[in-house]
This record gives sequence, C-alpha cells and structure tokens, in this order.
Amino acid sequence: MERNIFKLEKEQLKEIALSLRQKVEEGLAKDNAEIQCLPTFITPKSNNINGKALVLDLGGTNYRVATVNFANDKATIHPENGWKKDLSIMKTPGFTREELFKELADPIGEIKRDVEIPIGYCFSYAAESLPDGDAKLLHWTKGVHIKEMLGQPVGKPLLEYLNERNEPKFTSIKVLNDTVASLFAGLTDSNYDAYIGLIVGTGTNMATFIPADKITKLPASIQADGLIPVNLESGNFHPPFLTTVDEMVDACSDSRGMQRFEKAVSGMYLGEILKSTFPLDEFEEKFDAQKLTTIMNYPDIHKEKYVQVAHWIYNRSAQLVASSLAGLISLLVSYNKDIKKVCLVAEGSMFWSLNRNDKNYNVLVMEELDILLNELGIGDVKVHINKMNNANLIGTAIAALS
Repeated sequence: MERNIFKLEKEQLKEIALSLRQKVEEGLAKDNAEIQCLPTFITPKSNNINGKALVLDLGGTNYRVATVNFANDKATIHPENGWKKDLSIMKTPGFTREELFKELADPIGEIKRDVEIPIGYCFSYAAESLPDGDAKLLHWTKGVHIKEMLGQPVGKPLLEYLNERNEPKFTSIKVLNDTVASLFAGLTDSNYDAYIGLIVGTGTNMATFIPADKITKLPASIQADGLIPVNLESGNFHPPFLTTVDEMVDACSDSRGMQRFEKAVSGMYLGEILKSTFPLDEFEEKFDAQKLTTIMNYPDIHKEKYVQVAHWIYNRSAQLVASSLAGLISLLVSYNKDIKKVCLVAEGSMFWSLNRNDKNYNVLVMEELDILLNELGIGDVKVHINKMNNANLIGTAIAALS
C-alpha cells in the first residue's frame, strides 16, 4: 500500500484522549452512556490483608480456580497458576445456567478445605455491581448467550448451588470484573497516588478509582464516600479518526456499532483489520492478532505488503491504548492535582506481545503515553507498569477478603 491509512498524528491522538475523557465524565453522570463507568461496591483493603479465599476466574471461555492465602499482605496461590479448564462449551447454542454451574463446580470439588472460606469471582462480562458485592449480568459477549442469566445476580445463585454440594460451605461471594481485579492487585504496592487496571488481550478495558462525589449518577440510596472502583467498559468507546477498514470490520461483526475501540485495538480483531485491508486476498478464516504478530516477526516468509500493514495496525493499536490512558490520567489529575505517580497494572496477551523486528507493544504504548501526557500539560505525572503474575487471582482474593 502506498499510504498508511492507519497513521495517527499527534494532534489526532490528543483529540482521541480528550474525547475519551469527556465520555468517561458522561458515563459517571448518567446510565447507559457510551462508556458505561460501572461502579463496583467493594471497598478493597490495601493493608492488613489476611486469610484464605477461593478464587474463580472466568476470563471469556477460559476458567481458572485457585485458593489464595494472604499472610502479612503477601499472597500464596495454590496451585501456582490455578487449575485451568477450557469452557468453550459455553458458546454452545442452548447452553443453560445449570450446565454452566456444573462446569464451574467441577474443579472446586478437588480442593481440600477444612474451614469455611469466602469466594471471589472474577467475571469478565459486562455486569453491574450491586451494593452487597454481587453483580447483575447486563449482557454477554465473546459468543456466549445464556439467556436465563441476563439481568440476574451472578454470584448468589452460584453460591447457593455450591453450598448445596460442598462441605465445609462457603461464607460469601464477591463478583468483580477482570480489570477491577487487576486494579485491586496494584494495591499490594502502596507507593502510588493513583491506580489503573488495563486489559489488552482478546478484548480491552480499563478500571480505576474515582472520587464518589464525581460519580453523580449514584442513587441517593447508596451512601458512598472516598474512592470507588469503577469498571469503565472502555472497549465501547467510539474514537474519532477510525478508517473505512474499521467500518468494514464493524459491519461484519456480530455487534455492529458497539465496541468500536475494542475492534480497533484488541487481539480478537486485529487480524480481521488486516484481512479487510486486502478484501480480494484469501486468508485463513481464523485470523487473530497472533497471526498478525507472526507476520511481523517472520517477514521473510510473508508478502511484503502484509508485513508492512501488520506493523501499521499493531502500532496504531498501541497508540490508541496510549491515548485512552492519557485521557483517563488527565481526568484523574483534574480531580486531584497531587497525583504524580500512577501504577498501571497491565494484563493481556496483546499488551505483552513481542515484536522481534521493532519495539514491543508495551514499549510503544509507554513511549506514546509520555508524549501525550506532555501534550496535555501533565508531563510531570509518571506512569509505572506493574507486571504482576496472576494479578486477576490476587485482586479477586483481595475483594473476597475485604
């Protein structure tokens, strides 16, 4: 291709950052905004965390179960990365809640317990947090459609199901999004003024702590003060400066008009962008970001035009993520001028992907973020990536024990 249609100039990236900031403010003021800004009614402990919790992590259709034991604020996970199970069966048409609960319960029976412990449930679908720490399912994504669970609490029915079948019983259940779990995991290091949880993997999303008085949509019945964790559901942001290729990818998706930021950024869609750039060429049907990075990393065995465009798409994804972070950080600083050090807990295969012939994705994001923070007049704010093993499990256990 002659021209890089995916190239974004500095002024455009700044405009994207300011657009995200404005839409986050809208989401904090009203329900059903483009960026939903879902408050999580769990106040996490940042110190004196002690005890043991069972953690369930349903990340798309991958499922993990582990026990997490906190002693003197240090977490021990057993087994080390959790028991893993593929739950692609969830996508089967007609799959029921009863069948899901049976699949979720299966590995739990293997865990030896002699006391009652709480459950933390990391649930990576759009759910509205309830004041009791449970959550109500808003809608399914990632090809899952279990109709009878829509609009229903996620945790309580599962807790009842498990307690009918297990001894000792479980004391309680807290349900949270994976970005909020990453956000909570960051609290194990208290040297920061602000915290952000970021996922850039199959999908993308962010979470952060927002002062309660800035979340003006909170009903009067909810007495909240201090900082409240907020799951932005930022993948639904519709940034300016998308291309005609992005329009094609959206038109061919099963969620037209939704998740436009995610469709320009995340692993599930980057391969589709490449395919749509060359509509007359033949590609494998399943063509995700892994295939895209393979083209970049092994250029000798791929067409030059594919290699070039793969780099453009990859770089734009990193730039868009940097813009979204810059927009969010500028909002946080507007709330609190004392914010100078930000902890970014970043998770996801895309964020930590490797580029053998150029800068890795995380480096591209952080370099662009530095430039944009300067452009926004907050260059004195320093962002540190905290790469944590099992951030989801640790953050979810903090929720269960808080």
